[in-house]
Amino acid sequence: MTTLSTDILSMEIIAVGIITILAVVSPGPDFAMVTRLAISRGRRAGVMCAIGIGSGVSVHLAYTVIGLGVLFASNVWILTSLRYLGAAYLIWLGLSALWPDVRHLLEGKKRQKSRDVSANITTTSPAPETPSPDHYRNGSAFWTGFACNALNPKTMLFIVSLFSQVISPTTPVIQEIGYGIYIAACHMVWFGLVAVALTLPAVQSRIALVKIWIERAVGLCLAGLGIKLLAS
Repeated sequence: MTTLSTDILSMEIIAVGIITILAVVSPGPDFAMVTRLAISRGRRAGVMCAIGIGSGVSVHLAYTVIGLGVLFASNVWILTSLRYLGAAYLIWLGLSALWPDVRHLLEGKKRQKSRDVSANITTTSPAPETPSPDHYRNGSAFWTGFACNALNPKTMLFIVSLFSQVISPTTPVIQEIGYGIYIAACHMVWFGLVAVALTLPAVQSRIALVKIWIERAVGLCLAGLGIKLLAS
Protein backbone atom coordinates (compact mmCIF):
# COMPACT_ATOMS: atom_id res chain seq x y z
CA MET A 1 0.00 0.00 0.00
CA THR A 2 2.84 2.33 0.86
CA THR A 3 4.60 1.53 -2.41
CA LEU A 4 1.39 2.27 -4.35
CA SER A 5 0.96 5.60 -2.58
CA THR A 6 4.57 6.50 -3.31
CA ASP A 7 4.13 5.67 -7.00
CA ILE A 8 0.97 7.77 -7.22
CA LEU A 9 2.75 10.66 -5.52
CA SER A 10 5.69 10.38 -7.91
CA MET A 11 3.36 10.39 -10.91
CA GLU A 12 1.59 13.45 -9.51
CA ILE A 13 4.85 15.34 -9.09
CA ILE A 14 5.98 14.45 -12.62
CA ALA A 15 2.58 15.43 -14.06
CA VAL A 16 2.58 18.80 -12.28
CA GLY A 17 6.14 19.47 -13.41
CA ILE A 18 5.54 18.67 -17.09
CA ILE A 19 2.13 20.35 -17.36
CA THR A 20 3.42 23.51 -15.71
CA ILE A 21 6.42 23.79 -18.04
CA LEU A 22 4.25 23.26 -21.13
CA ALA A 23 1.76 25.87 -19.93
CA VAL A 24 4.44 28.43 -19.07
CA VAL A 25 6.37 28.22 -22.36
CA SER A 26 3.26 28.42 -24.54
CA PRO A 27 2.91 31.86 -26.19
CA GLY A 28 0.44 34.26 -24.62
CA PRO A 29 0.01 37.79 -23.24
CA ASP A 30 2.78 37.23 -20.67
CA PHE A 31 5.32 36.48 -23.40
CA ALA A 32 4.18 39.50 -25.42
CA MET A 33 4.41 41.79 -22.39
CA VAL A 34 7.91 40.65 -21.40
CA THR A 35 9.02 41.05 -25.02
CA ARG A 36 7.71 44.59 -25.20
CA LEU A 37 9.23 45.76 -21.90
CA ALA A 38 12.59 44.07 -22.47
CA ILE A 39 12.95 45.61 -25.93
CA SER A 40 11.67 49.08 -25.06
CA ARG A 41 12.98 49.54 -21.49
CA GLY A 42 15.83 47.06 -21.17
CA ARG A 43 16.76 43.91 -19.30
CA ARG A 44 15.96 45.10 -15.78
CA ALA A 45 12.40 46.06 -16.72
CA GLY A 46 11.90 42.73 -18.48
CA VAL A 47 13.14 40.76 -15.47
CA MET A 48 10.98 42.81 -13.11
CA CYS A 49 7.99 42.06 -15.35
CA ALA A 50 8.86 38.35 -15.14
CA ILE A 51 8.93 38.54 -11.34
CA GLY A 52 5.57 40.33 -11.44
CA ILE A 53 4.10 37.60 -13.64
CA GLY A 54 5.18 34.90 -11.19
CA SER A 55 3.79 36.94 -8.30
CA GLY A 56 0.50 37.37 -10.15
CA VAL A 57 0.16 33.59 -10.44
CA SER A 58 0.39 33.39 -6.65
CA VAL A 59 -2.96 35.19 -6.39
CA HIS A 60 -4.72 32.31 -8.15
CA LEU A 61 -2.66 29.79 -6.21
CA ALA A 62 -3.60 31.33 -2.87
CA TYR A 63 -7.37 31.05 -3.20
CA THR A 64 -7.07 27.64 -4.90
CA VAL A 65 -5.01 26.14 -2.08
CA ILE A 66 -7.51 27.30 0.55
CA GLY A 67 -10.33 25.66 -1.42
CA LEU A 68 -11.97 28.64 -3.14
CA GLY A 69 -10.69 27.91 -6.65
CA VAL A 70 -13.48 25.55 -7.71
CA LEU A 71 -16.06 27.86 -6.14
CA PHE A 72 -14.75 30.84 -8.14
CA ALA A 73 -14.45 28.87 -11.37
CA SER A 74 -18.04 27.60 -11.07
CA ASN A 75 -19.50 31.10 -10.64
CA VAL A 76 -20.25 32.64 -14.01
CA TRP A 77 -20.24 36.21 -12.76
CA ILE A 78 -16.74 35.85 -11.30
CA LEU A 79 -15.36 34.43 -14.53
CA THR A 80 -17.18 37.06 -16.57
CA SER A 81 -15.92 39.92 -14.38
CA LEU A 82 -12.37 38.60 -14.53
CA ARG A 83 -12.65 38.17 -18.30
CA TYR A 84 -13.83 41.76 -18.78
CA LEU A 85 -11.12 43.15 -16.50
CA GLY A 86 -8.41 41.08 -18.15
CA ALA A 87 -9.59 41.98 -21.65
CA ALA A 88 -9.76 45.69 -20.82
CA TYR A 89 -6.27 45.58 -19.32
CA LEU A 90 -4.78 43.82 -22.36
CA ILE A 91 -6.44 46.29 -24.73
CA TRP A 92 -5.13 49.18 -22.66
CA LEU A 93 -1.61 47.71 -22.71
CA GLY A 94 -1.80 47.25 -26.47
CA LEU A 95 -3.04 50.78 -27.09
CA SER A 96 -0.39 52.22 -24.77
CA ALA A 97 2.27 50.55 -26.92
CA LEU A 98 0.74 52.18 -30.01
CA TRP A 99 0.14 55.55 -28.34
CA PRO A 100 3.46 57.13 -29.41
CA ASP A 101 2.52 56.64 -33.05
CA VAL A 102 -0.98 58.01 -32.49
CA ARG A 103 0.38 61.01 -30.62
CA HIS A 104 2.91 61.62 -33.36
CA LEU A 105 0.16 61.71 -35.95
CA LEU A 106 -1.92 64.08 -33.83
CA GLU A 107 0.85 66.49 -32.99
CA GLY A 108 2.74 66.46 -36.30
CA LYS A 109 5.44 69.09 -36.50
CA LYS A 110 4.56 70.54 -33.10
CA ARG A 111 6.35 67.64 -31.46
CA GLN A 112 9.55 68.34 -33.38
CA LYS A 113 9.40 72.05 -32.52
CA SER A 114 9.03 71.31 -28.82
CA ARG A 115 12.07 69.01 -29.04
CA ASP A 116 14.10 71.78 -30.66
CA VAL A 117 13.11 74.23 -27.93
CA SER A 118 14.04 71.73 -25.25
CA ALA A 119 17.38 71.11 -26.93
CA ASN A 120 18.15 74.85 -27.00
CA ILE A 121 17.29 75.23 -23.35
CA THR A 122 19.50 72.27 -22.50
CA THR A 123 22.47 73.69 -24.38
CA THR A 124 22.12 77.20 -22.96
CA SER A 125 21.66 76.35 -19.32
CA PRO A 126 22.42 73.21 -17.34
CA ALA A 127 19.34 71.32 -16.23
CA PRO A 128 18.89 70.68 -12.52
CA GLU A 129 19.58 67.18 -11.32
CA THR A 130 16.50 65.03 -10.96
CA PRO A 131 16.10 61.62 -9.36
CA SER A 132 16.56 58.67 -11.70
CA PRO A 133 13.24 57.28 -12.97
CA ASP A 134 14.61 53.71 -13.02
CA HIS A 135 13.04 52.89 -9.67
CA TYR A 136 9.60 53.97 -10.83
CA ARG A 137 9.99 52.21 -14.19
CA ASN A 138 11.01 48.97 -12.50
CA GLY A 139 8.05 49.21 -10.15
CA SER A 140 5.77 49.86 -13.10
CA ALA A 141 7.18 46.84 -14.96
CA PHE A 142 6.60 44.61 -11.92
CA TRP A 143 2.98 45.68 -11.49
CA THR A 144 2.36 45.39 -15.23
CA GLY A 145 3.40 41.73 -15.13
CA PHE A 146 1.52 41.16 -11.88
CA ALA A 147 -1.76 42.53 -13.22
CA CYS A 148 -1.31 40.73 -16.55
CA ASN A 149 -1.49 37.35 -14.79
CA ALA A 150 -3.69 38.22 -11.82
CA LEU A 151 -6.43 39.39 -14.24
CA ASN A 152 -5.99 36.52 -16.68
CA PRO A 153 -8.98 34.14 -16.50
CA LYS A 154 -7.05 31.49 -18.43
CA THR A 155 -4.43 31.40 -15.69
CA MET A 156 -7.19 31.02 -13.14
CA LEU A 157 -8.72 28.09 -15.03
CA PHE A 158 -5.30 26.47 -15.49
CA ILE A 159 -4.51 26.61 -11.77
CA VAL A 160 -7.96 25.42 -10.72
CA SER A 161 -7.91 22.56 -13.26
CA LEU A 162 -4.43 21.50 -12.19
CA PHE A 163 -5.30 21.39 -8.50
CA SER A 164 -8.70 19.75 -9.00
CA GLN A 165 -7.87 17.18 -11.68
CA VAL A 166 -4.16 16.39 -11.35
CA ILE A 167 -3.38 16.96 -7.70
CA SER A 168 -5.04 14.48 -5.34
CA PRO A 169 -7.42 15.79 -2.64
CA THR A 170 -5.35 13.83 -0.10
CA THR A 171 -2.17 15.72 -0.98
CA PRO A 172 -0.88 17.56 2.12
CA VAL A 173 -1.30 21.33 2.14
CA ILE A 174 2.44 21.85 2.56
CA GLN A 175 3.01 19.90 -0.64
CA GLU A 176 0.37 21.94 -2.47
CA ILE A 177 2.19 25.08 -1.33
CA GLY A 178 5.37 23.55 -2.71
CA TYR A 179 3.63 23.05 -6.05
CA GLY A 180 2.54 26.67 -5.96
CA ILE A 181 6.08 27.89 -5.32
CA TYR A 182 7.29 25.72 -8.20
CA ILE A 183 4.64 27.10 -10.59
CA ALA A 184 5.41 30.71 -9.65
CA ALA A 185 9.17 30.07 -9.93
CA CYS A 186 8.75 28.51 -13.39
CA HIS A 187 7.02 31.68 -14.58
CA MET A 188 9.72 33.91 -13.13
CA VAL A 189 12.62 31.84 -14.48
CA TRP A 190 11.22 31.31 -17.98
CA PHE A 191 10.17 34.90 -18.61
CA GLY A 192 13.34 36.15 -16.93
CA LEU A 193 15.34 34.08 -19.42
CA VAL A 194 13.25 35.52 -22.25
CA ALA A 195 14.05 39.05 -21.04
CA VAL A 196 17.76 38.25 -20.77
CA ALA A 197 17.85 36.61 -24.22
CA LEU A 198 16.12 39.57 -25.88
CA THR A 199 18.59 42.03 -24.35
CA LEU A 200 21.79 40.22 -25.29
CA PRO A 201 24.09 42.51 -27.32
CA ALA A 202 24.01 40.15 -30.32
CA VAL A 203 20.21 40.11 -30.32
CA GLN A 204 19.95 43.85 -29.75
CA SER A 205 22.20 44.58 -32.72
CA ARG A 206 20.02 42.42 -34.95
CA ILE A 207 16.71 43.95 -33.91
CA ALA A 208 17.88 47.55 -33.57
CA LEU A 209 16.47 48.56 -36.95
CA VAL A 210 13.13 46.84 -36.42
CA LYS A 211 12.70 47.47 -32.68
CA ILE A 212 9.90 49.99 -33.18
CA TRP A 213 8.05 47.57 -35.46
CA ILE A 214 8.38 44.77 -32.91
CA GLU A 215 6.88 47.00 -30.25
CA ARG A 216 4.02 47.92 -32.59
CA ALA A 217 3.42 44.26 -33.41
CA VAL A 218 3.37 43.37 -29.71
CA GLY A 219 0.93 46.22 -29.06
CA LEU A 220 -1.38 44.93 -31.77
CA CYS A 221 -1.01 41.40 -30.40
CA LEU A 222 -1.96 42.47 -26.86
CA ALA A 223 -4.92 44.50 -28.07
CA GLY A 224 -6.00 41.60 -30.30
CA LEU A 225 -5.79 39.14 -27.40
CA GLY A 226 -7.88 41.51 -25.29
CA ILE A 227 -10.54 41.83 -27.99
CA LYS A 228 -10.55 38.05 -28.51
CA LEU A 229 -10.94 37.49 -24.77
CA LEU A 230 -13.72 40.07 -24.65
CA ALA A 231 -15.59 38.42 -27.52
CA SER A 232 -15.14 34.84 -26.30
